[in-house]
Amino acid sequence: MQFTAQEIGFMLNGTVEGDPRVAVDKLAKIEEAAAGSLSFLANPKYEQYLYTTSASIVIVNRDLALSEPVNATLIRVENAYSAFSVLLEKYNTIKLNKTGNEQPNFVHPAATVGENCYIGAFAYIGPGSTIGNNCKIYPNVYIADNVSIGNDVTLFPGVVVYFDCVIGNNVIIHSGAIIGSDGFGFAPQPDGTYNKIAQIGNVVLEDNVEIGSNTTIDRATMGSTVIRKGVKLDNLIQVAHNVDIGENTVIAAQTGISGSTKIGENVILGGQVGVVGHISIAKGTQVQAQSGVSRTINEENKKWMGSPATAYGDHMRSQIVVMRLPELEKKVTELEKIIAELRNNKH
Repeated sequence: MQFTAQEIGFMLNGTVEGDPRVAVDKLAKIEEAAAGSLSFLANPKYEQYLYTTSASIVIVNRDLALSEPVNATLIRVENAYSAFSVLLEKYNTIKLNKTGNEQPNFVHPAATVGENCYIGAFAYIGPGSTIGNNCKIYPNVYIADNVSIGNDVTLFPGVVVYFDCVIGNNVIIHSGAIIGSDGFGFAPQPDGTYNKIAQIGNVVLEDNVEIGSNTTIDRATMGSTVIRKGVKLDNLIQVAHNVDIGENTVIAAQTGISGSTKIGENVILGGQVGVVGHISIAKGTQVQAQSGVSRTINEENKKWMGSPATAYGDHMRSQIVVMRLPELEKKVTELEKIIAELRNNKH
């Protein structure tokens, strides 16, 4: 699909400088763009490429002063970065605008699918499940029995949703994610073996949640594992049974959260953070990457770091002390030599 500079300028409330009829059909970085591409310049560090780029159209800040002639047509806007992000979203919407009912797939007669949905090839929707309006169920998605899915939900290829789980509106789940697998529950026996404890709860994803690829969210033993409104989970995250993650919390890749832990709203967990079970993490907490949270955090809006995690400022001061240990060891060694010499002289 092609757009002219005039059409893009109108869309972004921008001013066209150059040929308004020039058309583009792809987006590209300014240093790599070819003819027919649309790019942008927001960081002055990349201004040199504005004068050499082959892009047909470049979005720039309204107040940018040119130091050399430019071949591309410019669209001047208040904020080039924000304007380009709007175009990226529109472009992505067009790319993902799947429609229709591809065959073969299986939708159980006792399942309900809403209006304007896309059902990809080899998708499976089990009995008693309900799919809302404007949903996109990509190929090889498995939706088990009695699953409830709201409106405007996208499940990318290979997503698995186990029985009885509930997914709200405007949820995106990326490829390979598993919603509702069994919680890690085993009872130790006198002979050293383990008996599996049935996991009869479910997972609830509230509205506007996004789940990254290959993330797993375990169903509750009883009750629900809950991911609340606006939560964003990165790829490769493990959320154990009966965890409750508060609204608008963001968690980076390879984080693991143990069972029955409650995380407050607007929390940020960095990559590879480990959280033990049966604790609480206060609202607004920020935990730096590779930290281990081993106890409840009650103080709101504080930063934590390290393993076990300590207050960010204390951890940084400790790091400075650790960095000085070689120098301190050298001084101690010198002092020991002086003391030894004094003792020898005394005798």
